[in-house]
Amino acid sequence: MPYEENTAPVLLQQHDGLAHITLNRPTQYNALSEEVLDALQDILDDLARDQALQCVVIQARGKAFCAGHDLKQMRSRPEHAYYLDLFQRCSRVMQSVQSLPVPVIARVQGLATAAGCQLVASCDLAVAAQSARFAVSGINVGLFCSTPAVALSRCVPPKAAMEMLMTGEFIDASRARELGLINHAVPDEQLDQAVHDLADRILAKSPVAVRAGKAMFHRQRSLPLEQAYDYASQIMAKNMMSDDACEGIDAFIQKRPAVFKGR
Repeated sequence: MPYEENTAPVLLQQHDGLAHITLNRPTQYNALSEEVLDALQDILDDLARDQALQCVVIQARGKAFCAGHDLKQMRSRPEHAYYLDLFQRCSRVMQSVQSLPVPVIARVQGLATAAGCQLVASCDLAVAAQSARFAVSGINVGLFCSTPAVALSRCVPPKAAMEMLMTGEFIDASRARELGLINHAVPDEQLDQAVHDLADRILAKSPVAVRAGKAMFHRQRSLPLEQAYDYASQIMAKNMMSDDACEGIDAFIQKRPAVFKGR
């Protein structure tokens, strides 16, 4: 169904192992309302169980990627319990993005602010249009972006993260790339092609290796060095026993293309 005919707050399209999740509130700059968070969580939960999934792209309709939380909706319920529940729900969505068993690519156009910037930082990879801008701007309205700080501080150097959080100032796509918030900043008209090319490069790899690699990468970051190496050794030994690894190594030795089957 064309996007114009679908009023769901979040859309999902899947084809050949690739899923596109589309934020669908363009006139509200794709703000993360309660409805958007609930829809995102449902989609992420379903995708986590999809054994055929190989890669996910999170994108958005309209002029902005995501303007963060829906401030008007938030102000309509000035209750501590409501705010705590809201931020915990958003935090669960962000953790679900990271815990998906396959790589997640953010396709960023326009603005990515506050929780929108948090969403970019929570994705494994990110490609942005040169005109995109990023900020954690809650400080400008008297609200420190505490939950976005969790993802941001794990993605960019701490002093750079602190400057963004304390000033609320925007950075452009080139600076975001320098800091490691995004992988690539490309001309606006090349954004779709750049995302497509990156996804294709992942889809061409062994599904077994990709899934093992994503889970291993995030877990080892939280471990002390010796434990990280022990854990990585166990994962790599298990990966070596897979059909895909045997096929890939044999193909390399025999100088032929590998045919991966996801086992």
